[in-house]
Parts: sequence; C-alpha cells; structure tokens
Amino acid sequence: MKKLITVLAFVVVCFAAKSQELGVRFGDVVGNDVAVDALFSTGKFSRIHADVSFGDGVGLELVWDALFRPLNGEAFNWYAGVGASMWLDDPFFLGINGEVGLSYKFNGVPISLSADWRPVFYIIEDTDFRADGFGINVRYVFGGK
Repeated sequence: MKKLITVLAFVVVCFAAKSQELGVRFGDVVGNDVAVDALFSTGKFSRIHADVSFGDGVGLELVWDALFRPLNGEAFNWYAGVGASMWLDDPFFLGINGEVGLSYKFNGVPISLSADWRPVFYIIEDTDFRADGFGINVRYVFGGK
C-alpha cells in the first residue's frame, strides 16, 4: 500500500509541476528493474530527469541534464548530466551519478524514446561504484504534436 501511495504522489507531483514528459524506464534503476520516469524543462538546453522505482525498496534518482541537439533541431538530441541516487531500504544508500544518453521525439506522435547509461558512485552506507545502469525510457510528451 505504501508503494502505491508513493507512486500516486509522484504522478501528482509530476502533473502539478507541469512535467514535459512522463513515462516508464526499463533497466537498472537503483536496484530495481522498472521506474516511473519524468522530465522537467529548466531551459531550452537543460532539464531535470527524475525516476522513482519500486521493488524490495524504493529507489530515487534526480539528474540535471544538458541537452545537445546536433541534428533535426528538436527531434533528436543527446544529453549528459549529473545528479543524486538514493535507495530507501535497509541498508540505505546515497550516491552521486552521471548520465549520458540519446533521445528521439516522434513527429506527429506525442511519444519520446531514449536510451541512457547511469554510472553511480555510492558514498553512504557503503562506498561502491556501479557502472551497470543502462536503461530504455518510453515517455508521453505533454503538449506534443
């Protein structure tokens, strides 16, 4: 029941904060395999990328990304960023993570697909480095064409 309430709270916050994209991330997400994934624009060339995952515990990731649009203007871009990772369970983990990925928004359809890699360096409860954070994101684009 706590997990359901947490998911619903995250979705409500995403709508209240006017997220630009909301969807699902498949892959390694702070110890779980699936996460609720949201993007919040912070300018033309930057954004906040947030994930909440559930399983044996709750995983949270918050990453600030710089966007690079080498082709097609808005449709295709790559991004790189830094942020924080947290695992809420016993044991508790807190770390610093990076993110590098590619994203594509379809023309005429409000869907965005992306693939990224998130290495993480945990600093609290144990010190550990993990480089296996690959994921695929499928998101609905609000206000998309």
